[in-house]
Parts: sequence; C-alpha cells; structure tokens
Amino acid sequence: MTEITELDPEDRKLITLARATRARNAVPEGAAVRDETGRTYVAGTVALDSLRLSALATAVAMAVASGARSLEAAAVVSEAAAVPDADRAAVRDLGGPDTPVLLAGPDGVPSAVVTAG
Repeated sequence: MTEITELDPEDRKLITLARATRARNAVPEGAAVRDETGRTYVAGTVALDSLRLSALATAVAMAVASGARSLEAAAVVSEAAAVPDADRAAVRDLGGPDTPVLLAGPDGVPSAVVTAG
C-alpha cells in the first residue's frame, strides 16, 4: 500500500464521484472506475436479501456490461482500512494487475493506493 501525496485530477474525480454516490444512496461504500476511453462508472454497495455486491465489484460489472475492455483506475470511498482482495481481483480481471485502486475515507481524503495485482 502506497501513501498518496499528490493526486491526478482524473483520479480525484473518481473519488469525488464515489463519495457522492455513497452519500446520496446512504450506503457503506461508493466506488468509481475509469475505462480505457475515459468513461466512468459509479456504483454503491448492493445489499439485497438475494444479492450482495461491494461497490467496487458493482462498478466493475457496470463497466463490463457497458462494453469496457479495460480499466485505467478505480477508487473506493469507505470506512475500511484496506481494499478487499475480492475487489482488487475484479479490477484485475478487467484492468490487469497494475491498475491502481485508490482508497479514500468518507471525507474523501485519499489514504492509500494499491494495485489490482
């Protein structure tokens, strides 16, 4: 896990989108991913009786369903201290092992960046 000192404006946008989704939908996590064309996909945690998906897994699924072929970056806004392995695996499946995954707290302050790999 790497500490974040400076953030690219496009990566900051991912955190802003994820944070807004988390707040608007009153869910534990918000996530956003950016595909190879620069399109973004945003999602919150899915918690139904018959279906449970993290926000990041949902955002990756939305990207795939919309025709994305790769990911440039991903971001999660959560109270969690780390990005779960299953979420990193979903990003890796579409973006590859070097895809950065940003983690930010509910206040939107980035705390770490890891790779999907």
